[in-house]
Amino acid sequence: MRIRFNEETNCFMLETRQTSYVMGLIDGKYLGHIYYGNKIDDSLNDCLDADYALRTGESPFTPDKKLGEKVSFMDCFAMEYPGGGVGDFRESAIEIRSKDGFLGCEFLYDSYRIYNGKPKLSGLPATFGKDDECMTLEITLRDEILDLNLTLLYSVFDDSDSIIRSAKISNKGESPVWIEKMYSASVDMDNERYEMITLHGSWARERHIDRVSLRHGKQSVSSIRGISSHQANPFMALVGPHTTQNYGDVYAMNFVYSGNFIAQTELSQFDSVRMSMGIAKDNFCWKLEPGEEFQTPEVILMYSNSGIGGMTRGFHDLYRNHLIRSPYVKKPRPVLINNWEATYFDFDEEKLLDIAKDAKECGIEMLVMDDGWFGHRDSDNSSLGDWKVYSMKLPNGLKALVDKVNDIGLKFGIWFEPEMISPDSDLYRKHPDYAIRLPGRTPSQARNQYVLDLSRKEVVDQVFEQICEVLESANIEYVKWDMNRPLCDLGSVDLPSDRAKELSHRYMLGVYELQERLITRFPKLLLENCSGGGARFDPGMLYYSPQIWCSDDTDAKERLKIQEGTALVYPLSSIGAHVSVCPNHTVGRNTPWAMRGNVALGGTFGYELDITKISSEEKNIITDQIDSYHKYSSLIMEGDYYRLASYSENNIYDCWQVVSKDKKESLVVYNQVVALPNAHSKWLKMSGLSENARYKVHIEKDMDISDSEQSGEKPDENVRIYSGAQLMYMGILIESMFGDGRTVRFYLVKE
Repeated sequence: MRIRFNEETNCFMLETRQTSYVMGLIDGKYLGHIYYGNKIDDSLNDCLDADYALRTGESPFTPDKKLGEKVSFMDCFAMEYPGGGVGDFRESAIEIRSKDGFLGCEFLYDSYRIYNGKPKLSGLPATFGKDDECMTLEITLRDEILDLNLTLLYSVFDDSDSIIRSAKISNKGESPVWIEKMYSASVDMDNERYEMITLHGSWARERHIDRVSLRHGKQSVSSIRGISSHQANPFMALVGPHTTQNYGDVYAMNFVYSGNFIAQTELSQFDSVRMSMGIAKDNFCWKLEPGEEFQTPEVILMYSNSGIGGMTRGFHDLYRNHLIRSPYVKKPRPVLINNWEATYFDFDEEKLLDIAKDAKECGIEMLVMDDGWFGHRDSDNSSLGDWKVYSMKLPNGLKALVDKVNDIGLKFGIWFEPEMISPDSDLYRKHPDYAIRLPGRTPSQARNQYVLDLSRKEVVDQVFEQICEVLESANIEYVKWDMNRPLCDLGSVDLPSDRAKELSHRYMLGVYELQERLITRFPKLLLENCSGGGARFDPGMLYYSPQIWCSDDTDAKERLKIQEGTALVYPLSSIGAHVSVCPNHTVGRNTPWAMRGNVALGGTFGYELDITKISSEEKNIITDQIDSYHKYSSLIMEGDYYRLASYSENNIYDCWQVVSKDKKESLVVYNQVVALPNAHSKWLKMSGLSENARYKVHIEKDMDISDSEQSGEKPDENVRIYSGAQLMYMGILIESMFGDGRTVRFYLVKE
């Protein structure tokens, strides 16, 4: 792992284990992007001379000739961090408006600094590492006219192929300026017939994979909803037309932020590509006073020359090792049962205790009390902001309930929606100004609620103290933090007109402050983030919580696409996945218990159902499923993930695999979603194993409950011996199974 600057060639080089990232200086002032990709010769020889690599001998290059034809140069130069308004008509990374109202900036090279370690970003989530395992480059650029310093930050880790980027601007002048756009990263490169991969969706069908060919112009995904959103995810990747899971180049970006964002690729007239990522320009403008700084969130750059799977495993390892801070990051999570789909708002202490008793008998380890326990909340039209126990449901108080659940032998968790306020609440009646609203307009409701103005310190303090009072009143070991609506009507009583467009970002900083204070006050707390399902499944949230609720859609068939897209970037250990009752409450589909269990196994694992209303046979299945979770949990949480088959592509079957880091153990989960008539068996080729090793393969074919009732048999299991090479290159035969939703597991142990 090295970062260095070669004064003879005017090149900066960042190196990871398998990649190189190179920038160069032209005319001592223009910082250009030269190369990002597979690791190259680290000698920085003449072939990497900045003048040569940045094509200064070609038309229309002009800066060193003093010819004044600057616009042609700006319009095609591979700028490392392009400014706006001075001749580059492609997407800029930064736009500054002066006190006189003019839009334009040009940041030229000033200095650099290289040091061990990595700085924290004040108020923002960020990757972290010890001084002896990471290194940082700071390049300072300067706009003399506006008297602004712009610092580009690059960090690399010795155990990762990621490059971490962000930017910071400092006002050294005597007048304020307004930042109208400031992205975290921009990368220019030549086009190689790239295709763009993004994750799109909506409520109950989040993060479906989308792959399209680049066209000339701009292609982007974004959110201006105040959250990273169900509709888009702050991720994009460029891949070659023949790139697969195992082969080809991948250039990816992921944004460590949970609010408005844009991820964009632009294909120019000269067939060059510019990738950009940062806070969305819409609803953003930041007034920077003299002496002040503004720091952007981080963007994770990930290059892989071993296909999409290589990118995926790179992200997974980085997030488990250098982003998720929770003590649970590599610990098995308690198997929980949530009462939401069992009772919705209709519950009391007796009902919760009945669920807890039956859950304990099945091996479940935690009861989570969801929405409806506070204020006078019997539906979603009241009480958000009044975090006091609803005495009609819990007449003996929260502590009495928690103590009884603990006596049964279960841990206890609780649901909050701290960012919201109901019009029908004591808090709103006392402080209507706490809600985000436009002056003179009635704020728009969504799910019968408004959004608290967390850009204001007194609101953050009020929410935090209420949460603490609840958590300190009883032995609560888990919090599900929900956020059920987007932001609109963007107005705050604390922000003057020239700062009005700061609200969305200040709101997000308030959310981060709340969660930081929460996990600092309660360091052993297991926090799970949620936003109407999966509307905030992003790296920013992982900094505070080791797991995020993946989607409100718990149907096993729908979850295959949702979890495949989520696992494309985020580790399985972070994916909140539960088994629910059938017919499924979202789509009404019936899916066999075995498939439901095996789908949820690719996540944190838990249950969403009324366990008091199911049969003894079904309860036995739950016990067996929990035993399987405990058997495989460490492997699933820490192993390397491989996508072997995609239901989203073939519409028939789905298969994924995890392999331990030492390649001694592996789990393969195969789901036959749709049965085909008159079908032959399939060769299933595995990945990530040791070629010359011999593996004992335990074949665990789970049977549907109807099969068990008819035959009295247990799920079929047999053991076979294969070499790693045979399993990877020839494969193992998967026989067609009778019926939809059938499933089989392969558990491999190296001999």
